[in-house]
Amino acid sequence: MEFFHGVNIDWLGKKWYFLGFSLIFSVAGVLSLAFWHGLPLGVDFQGGTLIYLKFEQTPNVGRVRSAADKAGLHDVKIQRFGRPADNEIIVSLPQRDTKETSLDAGRAAIVRALQQNYSTNAAASASKFDLDNATREQLAAFLTQQDPLHLNNSAVEQVRYPEIAAAITDYRDKVEGGVLPSITSLTGHADPAVVSALEQNAYLSGFSVRNTEIVGPQVGAQLRRQALLATLYSLAGMLVYLWFRFELIYGVAAVVAVFHDTLITVGAFSLTNREMTLTVVAAILTLIGYSMNDTIVVFDRIRENLRLVRRGSLSSIVNLSINQTLSRTVLTSGLTFLTVLCLFLFGGEVLNGFSFALVIGILIGTYSSIAVAAPMLVAYQDWRARRGKAAALPAAKRSRA
Repeated sequence: MEFFHGVNIDWLGKKWYFLGFSLIFSVAGVLSLAFWHGLPLGVDFQGGTLIYLKFEQTPNVGRVRSAADKAGLHDVKIQRFGRPADNEIIVSLPQRDTKETSLDAGRAAIVRALQQNYSTNAAASASKFDLDNATREQLAAFLTQQDPLHLNNSAVEQVRYPEIAAAITDYRDKVEGGVLPSITSLTGHADPAVVSALEQNAYLSGFSVRNTEIVGPQVGAQLRRQALLATLYSLAGMLVYLWFRFELIYGVAAVVAVFHDTLITVGAFSLTNREMTLTVVAAILTLIGYSMNDTIVVFDRIRENLRLVRRGSLSSIVNLSINQTLSRTVLTSGLTFLTVLCLFLFGGEVLNGFSFALVIGILIGTYSSIAVAAPMLVAYQDWRARRGKAAALPAAKRSRA
């Protein structure tokens, strides 16, 4: 299937426009990395604590950030998580300690900040027990202290109240998603006397901590090093393969084009102040392979045409090869781009960085196969010609019957 027939675009004649485009975006990205935003690192690489929060109503991210700031938590990062109807956000704290006490301290700091500066219910019930954020053990201790069943510190009390606490927290977390709509909703899941005691002495803050995770700075540094090595090893492996399969100049041109793609993609993350995470690194490695595949298709057609077109100049052969593969490029890259664009628009916050990297990478990767890698072959030939050396690139061998 071909979209274009008889295409005769002079791609090499536009090489200076391509060079200017690449320089503008590459330099802008480098300047942003060096002097403006830098490279914003996610908690995967930087280290810190991730706190997953669930709200009864749609959370106001600005108010959550203001609440954290009032509580002295000035470096928090907040982003929405999951479906909008889930009312969930992730709060990232830049803590450096990997101990369990640090994990608990981060959780407690966010809960306290939201209780004091966000939840209207908490402000009106400062002396009461927060049922939304109570752990099973805390709830069991609270019920033991209140003793609504009048067990009077008996042996039964040591078993009964932990059982009731487990039933209540299981209902809250598994049925109601972590936030109770009302204390009376516990009717049928706990003794009426327990529900009555909770109505009098507890309240619902309207939010709860669903999960907490911590990444230490040493782990983050190791992940940064491994991500960089993975990228460099992939480029080196492709260079060696193309050197063996084609010729060294083909490998150099392809690796330079892929490095160009990676630089612009990373620069786009810096310019837009988006976090670099492990999923983004996975996207970058994906686009490296995708861009390299596009480049190899063009290079293979150039080798074939070097054997078939005996009298044409290398520039005309390169133009011919790009035009012949243009339909294939539009079909494969276009459909892939539409897929990742839908993922970017509708995939949610968790996949936003991953899909953004692929959207930029596919556009730049397709562009570089035509506008960066192919012109390098012609530039190499011209350079060798000026030095009085053989200029022809190796052609493809005839296939044996």
